[in-house]
Amino acid sequence: MKAPAAACPIRHPLDQGPDGVNRPGLHLNPRYHAIRDSGTGVVEVARANGTTAKLVTRYDDVMVVLRDPLFSREKALPFDDVSNLEDTILGLDGTAHAAVRGLVKNHFTPRAIEARRAEIEHCAAAQLQVMIGRGAPADLLTDFALPFALELICDLLGLPEADRADFHRWSKAFLSHSNLSREEAEASLGEMHGYLAGLLQQRRDAPAGDLLSQIAVDGAHLPTHQLVMLPIALIVGGWETSASSIGTFVQVLLTHPYEEYETGYAYLVDHPADLIGAIIELERMFSTSGADDMPRYATADITLPSGAHLTKGDVVIPSHDAANYDPRAFIDPYTMNFARFARAATDTTVERHLSFGYGIHHCIGRHLGHGEVVAAIGLLLRELPTLRLAVAAEDIPRKTGHAVGGPTHLPVTWS
Repeated sequence: MKAPAAACPIRHPLDQGPDGVNRPGLHLNPRYHAIRDSGTGVVEVARANGTTAKLVTRYDDVMVVLRDPLFSREKALPFDDVSNLEDTILGLDGTAHAAVRGLVKNHFTPRAIEARRAEIEHCAAAQLQVMIGRGAPADLLTDFALPFALELICDLLGLPEADRADFHRWSKAFLSHSNLSREEAEASLGEMHGYLAGLLQQRRDAPAGDLLSQIAVDGAHLPTHQLVMLPIALIVGGWETSASSIGTFVQVLLTHPYEEYETGYAYLVDHPADLIGAIIELERMFSTSGADDMPRYATADITLPSGAHLTKGDVVIPSHDAANYDPRAFIDPYTMNFARFARAATDTTVERHLSFGYGIHHCIGRHLGHGEVVAAIGLLLRELPTLRLAVAAEDIPRKTGHAVGGPTHLPVTWS
């Protein structure tokens, strides 16, 4: 018999305040490290929806939960903090998941993203010139990262330019955990769903050679809701997460020393060849996709590598952020090391961190998102080598109650 949520000493999410709003900081809550490094690293937590779950924090355990088909995403949906994930690549299992993902996966391979590298760099350069043209100080999020990431994913899909601004409002509602009521979130989703359903029908009748047309034509045999939710997931996840990563990583680089340099940013200005390794290390240490992956449901009893025993019916929350700091998997994991993933520039198999997930539900846009961040920060290093914060580091506001972490604004200046 499961313990009532009220009996669990640990509330989840771990940065949740007395008002129920989650307020994660830039650095991972140290309680994750304490949990991971004691016992089996698996503890029962009380969730805001009144249920309990098992929080899994060690690298090998998290890998098993993410890749073993005994752990179901679909069966976990009733226990999820994010609503309306039914029929999406984030909420389907097995053949249904493969059918939806298969419509677009070839557009997000390393080779496909490499073929778009010039387009990505051009889009970043154009938006940076807009920001520079307006003069310093500027907000790196609203003046650069957000419009750059939105334009890129919308260009890829073929979304009409006149309609793109609407996705900011819709996306904020879709990703909010606690700032909006379920009714408000569902109303925004309904607007986005209706708009895209009409647009997909238009593209099915008159294909335009873009990704939306491919989804509409090649996916005509799939249920309408599954088809509509695919571009929603791509737009919301591909835009918000990439922009937040740019903002977060620049914040870290401008506020953290590296080797003999006052900041990591100054180091990379002088060592641009280390950029890719630096970005992968920042992805490991400062993931913006929330500390924890979406819940899974154990469909059978299973013993994890740590020795923790899970029972059929358990709701399981794998923490990729806690796993990314596991000393069993990483040497000196608390130290930022731009050379840790140095081979990634020439060896695409080197991607040991779990910030993009693992298994069938690994982030489909991980190569695009990584390419966007590399292009954006590489451009900033070249064009604005004197970039610095325009406010004190402690005054940078952060998102609350949101599925994607990061700053809401990042005031910067340059000379």
